[in-house]
Amino acid sequence: MKLDWNSGALAQGLACYSGAKFFEAHEHWETAWLALEEPEKGFVQALIQMAAAFHHLHAGNRDGAMSLLGRAGRRLSKLPPNFGGIAVAPLRAEIAEWLSAFENGTTTPHTQPAIVPADQASWPNISPESPSAQR
Repeated sequence: MKLDWNSGALAQGLACYSGAKFFEAHEHWETAWLALEEPEKGFVQALIQMAAAFHHLHAGNRDGAMSLLGRAGRRLSKLPPNFGGIAVAPLRAEIAEWLSAFENGTTTPHTQPAIVPADQASWPNISPESPSAQR
């Protein structure tokens, strides 16, 4: 199934996530998640966990954020480098960077993971990729 990052709940969630409105992103993505089947369902669940992690982090719950990012990372580790229109490989790397910072007790990385198109990846990045690279 093709995931549509340009309209509907996925696009609304992406806009909220990109604007650091993590609770709202979580809510939009959960709406989309309810209608999906595997493997897309597990993928969107990982994005929901990321959004929830950053919501917890902003609320001062570092342990909750670390736990949720770990679960998201494990889900994403089972996917190819690009999945559902999103560049997954850089997203996994950015989550690993955050988890490493948490485990080392250092300050967190300078940005949150970004979700971006596969050809525009940067911070744990949730981003749509070009149509030709989509699953």
